[in-house]
Amino acid sequence: MTEMEKVYNPSELEKRIYADWEQGGYFAPSGAEKAFSLVIPPPNVTGALHMGHALDETLQDILVRWHRMLGDSTLWVPGTDHAGIATQNVVEKKLAAEGRSRHDYGREKFIEEVWSWKKRYGDRITGQLRLLGASCDWSRERFTMDDGCSRAVREVFVGLYQKGLIFKGLRIINWCPRCHTALSDVEVNYRDNAGKLWHLRYPLAGDSKRFLIVATTRPETLFGDTAVAVHPEDERYRDLIGQEALLPLTDKKIPIIADEYADREFGSGAVKITPAHDANDYEVGRRHALPSVTVLDASGIMNENAPMRYKGLTREKARDLVISDLEEAKLLHSIQDYQNKLSVCYRCDTVVEPRLSPQWFVDMPRLAAPAVEAVRSGKIKFYPERWSKVYFDWMENIREWCISRQIWWGHRIPVWYCECGEIICAKETPAVCPKCGSDRLRQDEDVLDTWFSSALWPFSTLGWPQKTADLKKYYPTSALVTGYDIITFWVSRMIALGLAFMKKPPFHKVVIHGLIRDEQGKKMSKSTGNAVDPVELIREYGADALRFTLASMASAGGQDLKLSAHKVLASRNFMNKLWNVARFALLKLADNRFAPEKSLADEWILSRYQQIINKTTDALQKFYFGEMAQGLYDFVWSEFCDWYIEMSKLGLHKETLLAVLNGILRLLHPLAPFITEELWGRLGNAGRIINASWPAADIRLINKSRETRMAIVIELVKAVRNIRSEMNIAPGKKADLIVLYSKDAVNEALTEAKTYIQQLAGVEKIDLAARLAAKPRNSSHAVLDGAEVFVPLDNLIDLQAEIARLEKEKQKYEDEISWLKKKLTNKNFIEKAPPEVIDKEREKEKNCAEKYRIVDEQLKALKIS
Repeated sequence: MTEMEKVYNPSELEKRIYADWEQGGYFAPSGAEKAFSLVIPPPNVTGALHMGHALDETLQDILVRWHRMLGDSTLWVPGTDHAGIATQNVVEKKLAAEGRSRHDYGREKFIEEVWSWKKRYGDRITGQLRLLGASCDWSRERFTMDDGCSRAVREVFVGLYQKGLIFKGLRIINWCPRCHTALSDVEVNYRDNAGKLWHLRYPLAGDSKRFLIVATTRPETLFGDTAVAVHPEDERYRDLIGQEALLPLTDKKIPIIADEYADREFGSGAVKITPAHDANDYEVGRRHALPSVTVLDASGIMNENAPMRYKGLTREKARDLVISDLEEAKLLHSIQDYQNKLSVCYRCDTVVEPRLSPQWFVDMPRLAAPAVEAVRSGKIKFYPERWSKVYFDWMENIREWCISRQIWWGHRIPVWYCECGEIICAKETPAVCPKCGSDRLRQDEDVLDTWFSSALWPFSTLGWPQKTADLKKYYPTSALVTGYDIITFWVSRMIALGLAFMKKPPFHKVVIHGLIRDEQGKKMSKSTGNAVDPVELIREYGADALRFTLASMASAGGQDLKLSAHKVLASRNFMNKLWNVARFALLKLADNRFAPEKSLADEWILSRYQQIINKTTDALQKFYFGEMAQGLYDFVWSEFCDWYIEMSKLGLHKETLLAVLNGILRLLHPLAPFITEELWGRLGNAGRIINASWPAADIRLINKSRETRMAIVIELVKAVRNIRSEMNIAPGKKADLIVLYSKDAVNEALTEAKTYIQQLAGVEKIDLAARLAAKPRNSSHAVLDGAEVFVPLDNLIDLQAEIARLEKEKQKYEDEISWLKKKLTNKNFIEKAPPEVIDKEREKEKNCAEKYRIVDEQLKALKIS
């Protein structure tokens, strides 16, 4: 046992302890038969640790450290994601700052540049995970584009292709005009937009004086219209079905068709059909064999299919000019304000363009059924269960997954084309065409969606397609811990592909947590300036404080978490409390004076300790991280420190102190690994706490009668302390105590615990009585369960002086409340003052009213006595 510093300094000890763990190989799984495994949701290699990562990895590490202490062969596989679009954007921005573009390099040299960037900066986030205390087995670290993961990607692509589950098709897809790539549905975000709805006049071809009124939010795409649709049962237009309309601003004729897609209640009931620029219109076009005319290029610029006047304009400028020209031609009927949602790129926030394009797709509807059944049957369970509804809603309405991306960084699609027309899908680059023997083969230019390789993560990281020992032992993984925001992006696809290729689900349990928000509940964002850097919090408060805060906020229902610095500070104070109690214990142990027998306090704390073991273990089994943290906080701070430690100053039982304190360190280790490891060693324990055993409750030590007796003592001490505070009794003055009990249990408890009461409540003399001839005069009293407590005040305070002081204080609050009420009912103030100033004044009024109430109660008590 070593002497401890007075001040807890997390920054020094956290670096030292983590290096000791990692160099000592403590994160590697042991040889135990029972396996527990997790794969880390791979953060983007471009990224820095953000609060979402910190929460996710903290909750995973809690489970990993707990199972390691249970003796399981525990494996946590770390790794990073190549993040195709994001990483390419970062490197392209770097090149742009140097006055160059990727096209100046060419594909191969640009990819070399990205690998070079990854080598220089790719370890940043894994280093930050180490700061957090993540106990991953770094010897097994993976990257979604390492050789093994790349082999797995090709294996899966070819396997799905051969079964007809991957195909290339012409579809309307989400296209980002800035990133120049297709996006899947889940890579599109939605933004509220105060837009316009333009009502246009489409003249009838046979009667230019008659018009169809067509409502649209995209007038610039009218040059791609190939029909106008009306509902087949709409009486207004039944005579027009089969006729033609003139396309405004052109001399082109387009058919008027009947289709149930047309909504009779929307606008005029007639709708323009632009198959190349709208997913619904595309389906209408297929049903009616309409041509598809693309009028916007890959950058969102009007192309050669638009009249010359508009060619080369951006979609926004083209829209303005089209509206101006329609108005001049008297073909603009009306404009109305219209609230809608804009589809924007998840990566760059550019408005997404529906675009007709040949792309590669996974036939997810065919893969979805087994994935849905795996959850319905209970093979996979969601915690909390309510999040399974999000999963079912997505999977039961799933569409084809667009997996091709028109960028350079990523897994290139393993398909080659020969001049003879042969298409070769292969795991390795073919030397020659199997049909004609030519070696002039061209590989598909596209790369795969980043989420394709991520979907294989639970088995690709364990060595698949090779039959490795890790794959045999640790697949399926035990659980997945993740936020609800990627149930559709990631969870659903891992389940579908895990079942397709491993014939087993990738994990048994899906533990869903909420998202981190700021103190007001707003989404954290760098652009709004409310993002909190976890690395800065770690530097200021320590990793343990941040981890404890995040865990304590994680609700059992998976709701979002509101983070504030004062919550982290409160956790830092808790770490200080733990440090100080260990320091106290070391001083007492060095003093070497101990009580020979267990006292009431010892028996009570041992009983309570067994129950906190059970409560903590139960919370972990249910993934109730918040309940676990709060339960330990209350036990350590209140029961152990505030009561047991204070009582032990009258006589310390060494075995009890060490048993409970060391047990607390083990229970807290998954939450606060650094400080518990440090204190474990300081207290003279052998080995490292990281692989110490998890505490097991000894039911023989659970003693409800001793707990009941201690509860009586604690209630009495709290009552006396409250009286002392309310009556403003000086801390140094000892009070006398008269207890009128109506239950024998109270008498017995207080008789046994007199010394505790004297020590903790500042009491000199205690009189216990079953009856009193008269209640003591000039005393303050409290009613307990089975007793009344009286504290005579004659020798403690000057009663009249105290009444005078309180009367003066009461008047002060009364005046202040009156002034604030006048201010808050002043019309001039309410109209001119900013809302935050008004709120501040209302809060002042509320605080004054509460202080007035307390003082008034104190006065009443004194006057009654």
